[in-house]
Amino acid sequence: MNRRKFISKTAVGAGALAITHKAFGAENMVETNQRLTFETPKTTPEGEMIYRTLGATGERVSAIGLGGFHLSKLKTDEETIKLIRAAVDRGMTFMDNCWDYAEGVSEIRMGKALKDGYRQKVFLMSKIDGRDKKSAAKQIDESLLRLQTDRIDLMQFHEIIRLEDPDKIFAEGGAAEAMTAAKKAGKIRYIGFTGHKDPFVHLRMLEIANTHNFKFDAVQLPLNVMDAHFRSFEKQVLPKLVADKIGVLGMKSMGDPFILDSKTVTPAECLNYALSLPTSVVVTGIEKMEILEQAFTVAKNFKPMTQAEMTALLAKTKSAAMTGKFERFKTDSRFDGTAKNPKWLGGI
Repeated sequence: MNRRKFISKTAVGAGALAITHKAFGAENMVETNQRLTFETPKTTPEGEMIYRTLGATGERVSAIGLGGFHLSKLKTDEETIKLIRAAVDRGMTFMDNCWDYAEGVSEIRMGKALKDGYRQKVFLMSKIDGRDKKSAAKQIDESLLRLQTDRIDLMQFHEIIRLEDPDKIFAEGGAAEAMTAAKKAGKIRYIGFTGHKDPFVHLRMLEIANTHNFKFDAVQLPLNVMDAHFRSFEKQVLPKLVADKIGVLGMKSMGDPFILDSKTVTPAECLNYALSLPTSVVVTGIEKMEILEQAFTVAKNFKPMTQAEMTALLAKTKSAAMTGKFERFKTDSRFDGTAKNPKWLGGI
């Protein structure tokens, strides 16, 4: 079964991590009704796309990125190649992928699509699950092979969703050693991490990295029209990333796509909201030409939302959002690939 497909079984609730917050003395993690206001990053329109800078890296990237997970949904490699190349030809340069997506199918398909000079036109990102050095190094090399490239622009630690994940990664013999070695060898250029469960885990990852004198180039996190109301990454994590000039990769702008099921917002409103936050890139799933067209329509017509407009949109979603019902990836372990496949994490 697709790891993002919701099935009607008992969900893992928000309480477990809320208790953990208290146990760790994280009083600062208490939700508030306050939202910080941010300036929308400098956005440069060109053709049908808009472009931004990825944090402190200086890299110019398309503000909307093509999500790799959905590529396995297409029936054939040929359809996937056509879709990816159409996106790149029209200016979508940020490519998202992951070592575990569809057991490698998404990376393999993207690798085929990026042949014939297309690799040189994109900023390529992928992710690994390994928490120990050996597993992480193996997964990095497998991603390079599948993607048919000798260098990945941004490699990220994937699914940082457990409080112990940061400690494992930065332990002696942990995955951070593999990432650092890969960067030194020229296999990867930048390093980041992702997670979708709880903002406290993101903050802990940043804290543990800091104790090891390690700074991430990018961080991927859920940013959407409901997040501000429940276990909010926008309130808790985004200010830290902006202050530290870390590239912000927004994801789950439509909630996989349960936020749309709430009937409170449209796809365009979801994308516009995420783009109006200080995101370098908003990664969105695209498995049809119609969805690709939708993304370019938003990009071509994008104007940063005013704070009044954002507040009004959040008011529309508040009632539906308060319990996390439409952000199920935050509360249900069935959205966690590494929970169902712990072997992906490796030996630690």
